[in-house]
Amino acid sequence: MATMTSLIGLINKIQRACTVLGDHGGQGMSLWEVLPSVAVVGGQSSGKSSVLESIVGRDFLPRGSGIVTRRSLVLQLHQIESGTEYAEFLHAPRKRFTDFAAVRKEISDETDRITGKTKQISNVPIHLSIYSPHVVNLTLIDLPGLTKVAVEGQSETIVSDIENMVRSYVEKPNCIILAISPANQDIATSDAIKLARDVDPSGERTFGVVTKLDLMDKGTNAVDVLEGRAYRLQHPWVGVVNRSQADINKNVDMIFARRKEREYFETSLDYGHLASRMGSEYLAKLLSEHLELVIRQRIPSIIALINKTIDELNAELDRIGRPVAADGAAQLYTILELCRAFDRVFKEHLDGGRPGGDRIFGVFDNQLPAALKKLPFDRYLSLKNVQKVVTEADGYQPHLIAPEQGYRRLIEGAISYFKGPAEASVDAVHFVLKELVRKSIAETQELKRFPTLQTDIATAANEALEKFRDESRKTVLRLVEMESSYLTADFFRKLNAEPEKITGKKSSAEAEKNAKTESPSGERLSESYLRRIGI
Repeated sequence: MATMTSLIGLINKIQRACTVLGDHGGQGMSLWEVLPSVAVVGGQSSGKSSVLESIVGRDFLPRGSGIVTRRSLVLQLHQIESGTEYAEFLHAPRKRFTDFAAVRKEISDETDRITGKTKQISNVPIHLSIYSPHVVNLTLIDLPGLTKVAVEGQSETIVSDIENMVRSYVEKPNCIILAISPANQDIATSDAIKLARDVDPSGERTFGVVTKLDLMDKGTNAVDVLEGRAYRLQHPWVGVVNRSQADINKNVDMIFARRKEREYFETSLDYGHLASRMGSEYLAKLLSEHLELVIRQRIPSIIALINKTIDELNAELDRIGRPVAADGAAQLYTILELCRAFDRVFKEHLDGGRPGGDRIFGVFDNQLPAALKKLPFDRYLSLKNVQKVVTEADGYQPHLIAPEQGYRRLIEGAISYFKGPAEASVDAVHFVLKELVRKSIAETQELKRFPTLQTDIATAANEALEKFRDESRKTVLRLVEMESSYLTADFFRKLNAEPEKITGKKSSAEAEKNAKTESPSGERLSESYLRRIGI
């Protein structure tokens, strides 16, 4: 029995864990479809909250008229050997509530946080765990009360919305249905029994609970229902006597209320023969025993699914990497390792193995030559412009052997055209490298769980690339300027001695004759001489 109690406690923890982890159940059944729980179903003001509080032994649920439960409450009871009772909410981790009045307020505030101070409902559950030596290990789900009409402040679909929410829980094959029906209502009109019969026709998962037995008219009783003659279930019906509103207003102790409930059944002329299986304490034990039976039946599937979940989580941990150490040196080492992983991927893009480096080669093999071919050299080296540059360079003294200053100015002007394509090539390579940085960060698996580090690495890399681009621009412009300055005396001698290159009407002999007769120092330069300079 002790082992089974421990197992129930473990199941409760697994249920809580699967809520946090998001049901890593794979393609098959999820943990919530295997692990058992008890859903409390009933109409509004049927006594659901009182039954729950009787099982827990604490007054902790919000109360009021109309629809009070507007979000489902997943209540996990954990039996502890000794110590102070306390409660914890999943949305407020590591915060313990020892004052159950504060638990009631937190439930109300958390409900209002989602639904606002309205009469609307929400299917987002509240998860609450209670640790006490006075409870049995159970998972209970408090659901909004079933209703038949929408009242002021509620949507027209509130009736179907509540029913759909309740059905989403009770339709699960692992869900134990606790159908609450007040004794002063005909069992044939019970909303809870009607819904339970729809989802559990055989009654295997349904426990019937009759509340408000002490409020029945004198001369009437619910013995036919409790003995299963009015409506038969596979499990016995249980009758409970809740605290009256006056007891609630006086803050009557729950232990006293349980004792008063036992005395009622033991002294009742109608229910005295059923006293041993009546009351909230018996109901809690009955549910716990049934829960043990369900767990025994489902242990193989639970173990298999837990093992599968553990394997999936371990695989995910292997993928995202080891935990990061706490001390600064180890953290720095981890960061450096992650940067090396990024550097490795980036190099693969540049050197080969991953696409990217070929685009940089294409800039110099295709883009730059294509840009150079479009430069306006024909216009710049036209006869008219050559004559203009040469004569302006000579000034008032014509050149003697060769127009050295004219050559220099022509060459400097022509090479200056290369600056634009050279700078454009730097920008094109810079753009490719920025794209490779972005791709490398996205493809570095080790960085996927560190989005802030991804941003920092991208920022640092782009800042470095900006700096390198500025330096590269200066370098290529300096290289262009160096080319324009590399003119030797042999260059001018060879240039002046070359015969005119004519492929049309003139022969080579005529070209040589013209070259000998044309005077470079004449006031008016001949067309063939200017053409040779331009070529």
